[in-house]
Amino acid sequence: MNRLLLSIAFSLFLYPVFAQGPAVLSVREQAAVVDSWLEDRIQQVLPSIMTETGIDFWIVVSREYNEDPVIRTLLPATWHAARRRTILVMYQPSPNAPVETYAVARYDVGKFFKKAWNPEAQPDQWKALLEIIEAKNPKKIGLNFSKDYGHADGLTHFDYEELMRILPAQEQSKVVSAQTLAVRWLETRTVAEMAAYKHIQELAHYIIAEGLSDRVITPGVTTTEDVVWFYREKIKEMKLDTWFHPTVDIQRPDPNSQEASRSFAIRPSEQVILPGDLLHIDFGITYLRLNTDTQEFAYVLKAGETEVPSYLQEALKVGNRLQDILTTNFTIGKTGNQILKAARVQMDKEGIKGSIYTHPLGFYGHSAGPTIGMWDNQGDTPGAGDFPMHAHTGYAIELNAVVFVKEWNKDVRVMLEEGAYFDGKKVTYYNGRQKSILAIPRKSDYLGY
Repeated sequence: MNRLLLSIAFSLFLYPVFAQGPAVLSVREQAAVVDSWLEDRIQQVLPSIMTETGIDFWIVVSREYNEDPVIRTLLPATWHAARRRTILVMYQPSPNAPVETYAVARYDVGKFFKKAWNPEAQPDQWKALLEIIEAKNPKKIGLNFSKDYGHADGLTHFDYEELMRILPAQEQSKVVSAQTLAVRWLETRTVAEMAAYKHIQELAHYIIAEGLSDRVITPGVTTTEDVVWFYREKIKEMKLDTWFHPTVDIQRPDPNSQEASRSFAIRPSEQVILPGDLLHIDFGITYLRLNTDTQEFAYVLKAGETEVPSYLQEALKVGNRLQDILTTNFTIGKTGNQILKAARVQMDKEGIKGSIYTHPLGFYGHSAGPTIGMWDNQGDTPGAGDFPMHAHTGYAIELNAVVFVKEWNKDVRVMLEEGAYFDGKKVTYYNGRQKSILAIPRKSDYLGY
């Protein structure tokens, strides 16, 4: 029997059903939630951010299967892509007024964007759009072209040329980049979304905990890739999605193996999991159009051990301290670059070695908003790092602390990542954060948050 079949056999034998996890809605119920949230966002978020940015006419254009990143968040749950060319228009007649929404398309785009084009009366779709522009006479026409954010750069070159071709010079002079408007739309979380985000993160924690347990891992048999593919299968089984392929890697007490210096550009190789290994997982799910991004640790107990060694738990605390240093610097109006600089000054004062690479989290795993460091750049990030922080926004608090563990005679890299919410005054982790390394095996399903 080869190793893979042996691993499967062990799993079937040792695999009682994990404790009942958090509920996942049916696909139909998920669609209803997504559409209700979209209605709430159009009514509550859109008026304030259009007023804030001074753009009173926002055009979002996509052709089928070449979707603008913003239009993905405006389509109803039953639409998986634009149809033919879909043009959505959002117009605000006066500051803080409700936003009028139109679809210059052959169909209603869900409940919220009603068809505003009759191809029989006006065969040219672009001229139909022009008729709306001339009727509304907006002050600024926002288009999704952007230097700093791919999320806000969804208008294709051809569609831009087609639009400018039909716009009179007077209207062309009103065209501006909708970069800030698009970012504000993507980053702003509503009350309803935030009420559910704790549950979404709880789902991620539940799946991570099951994968990092003896329900899945048989030391000496199971490999890191076995665990990775368990996660992929589990996500599908639970009617969830993922936005990236998980990774599981190992740090070991051998001083000749310097895992703490491995470049993040290199995917770790497959290894058989052994007693004494410190396992690290990088994992994310997508549910109700929102994403998680989580990195946590587990330790495989050696013979005679009943708990994770205290020196490894102490190393984790250094990572927790670095999280605190970072999040206490979150302030409305500060840019990502300013937050990073202030956090690095404090970590240097406390003698903590490591890196910070925290990013917005929401409709996209690596979403729009202030970038706070990059794993390969601990200085300023031009553009995205210059974006200011706003209230009611979400982040993946991602960083690492490099801690010398004398018992291993080597550095251990404590790589942590947890979803969190900034309400304008403080940062709150959606479902807590890891404060204790998981033991494999463990006597209970306590996660250590």
